[in-house]
Amino acid sequence: MAYRFIPQYDDEELARIQLDGLRYTVAQALKSPQYREHLGDVHPEDIRSLDDLRRLPTVDVEDLRAGYPLPLLCVPPEEVVRIHASSGTTGKRKILSYTQRDIDTFSLQMARCYELAGLTPADRMQIAVGYGLWTAGAGFQLGSEKLGMLTIPVGPGNLDMHLQLLRDMGSTCFGATASMALLMAEEVERAGIRDELKLRKVICGSETRSEKMRQAIESKLGLEASYDIAGMTEMYGPGTAMDCDAHDGLHYWADLFIIEVLNPETLQPVPVGEVGEMVVTSLRKEAVPLLRYRTHDLSRLLPGKCACGLNMPRHDRILGRSDDMIIFRGVNIYPGQIMDVIGAFPELGGEYQVELRRDERAIDHMTLTVERAQGVSADGDAALAETVGRRLHKAILARVDVRVTDAGSLPRTFSKSKRVVDLRQV
Repeated sequence: MAYRFIPQYDDEELARIQLDGLRYTVAQALKSPQYREHLGDVHPEDIRSLDDLRRLPTVDVEDLRAGYPLPLLCVPPEEVVRIHASSGTTGKRKILSYTQRDIDTFSLQMARCYELAGLTPADRMQIAVGYGLWTAGAGFQLGSEKLGMLTIPVGPGNLDMHLQLLRDMGSTCFGATASMALLMAEEVERAGIRDELKLRKVICGSETRSEKMRQAIESKLGLEASYDIAGMTEMYGPGTAMDCDAHDGLHYWADLFIIEVLNPETLQPVPVGEVGEMVVTSLRKEAVPLLRYRTHDLSRLLPGKCACGLNMPRHDRILGRSDDMIIFRGVNIYPGQIMDVIGAFPELGGEYQVELRRDERAIDHMTLTVERAQGVSADGDAALAETVGRRLHKAILARVDVRVTDAGSLPRTFSKSKRVVDLRQV
């Protein structure tokens, strides 16, 4: 397939681009006093092969917070044309700076994602992700305009406006969090207006989406397909990786980033196909290059070539975070493990919530509330809950109280759904 924005490299060419990019990134990072102190006696000429990447130290979110308000800046401040930020837990946001070249690369990676989803300038893109300091809205819009699509920048929320514009503007693609996309799909179904829409594709990001959630969104909206998109502010924003029509992992732009998957405790590489923490090195970033940045996202690299034919490597969906896993009775549990069990039961929908509490004896308890699939009778709820509980116990080595509830009864949101409610510290 011929692409306008997606390059097709052979393995040797891609490796050469990565090595050149790694040398550039080391040279660029040394322009920052903060990075120079961190790197010590490392120079670009020391990088003779991609294996030398492992000689470099990792950086973490604390390095970003330490340099507030313009951390790890590697260009003069007057070359910064924009900032974006992600939320912080210590009162300070993680602020990332962008040169014009960074903005151009940001728009390129998003345009590639749209192209991989089969979109063309003839499509119309309606955007329902957040604008402002967050990267999502800006990234979705930059890429849409670069591809040449008519762009409808609504932002999250305001269901009535979205429904009106879907109909009036003939939007063919909708970009949102998975939760917002499901909320919109349920509203379209409730209003009975699916046949009035020209919507054919949905792109979901910002949160992990289960297979059941994907199926619900596609069926309720009558879509040709829907896709998962990955990204984070430190990596420009959304668009670093994208699902393709094979739906077998997410292709990441390996000419823009090197992704390692490491054991989060030892920081040593795990074998391809095993889960670990994604550690990212940028290859083109100017203002704030990344050198082995610990994302704390857990995933795995996928072996082999994709059936779609694109020679860009793939990683699996994000299974959780190494720094926010659930620790329950001494067992480490990731939300992705719970989603996998739910996905094995056709009687269940894709929406769930986990509640953790501690009783007066200081014993922890976990309750999983999961929605019943539409059209499934409530008569078998007790038996179903017991079966799911047994499957969970086998999968995560912990006993969970399971409650099956009506479809649509769990809270819906315009942004990320809150899947885990921990009441143990309240």
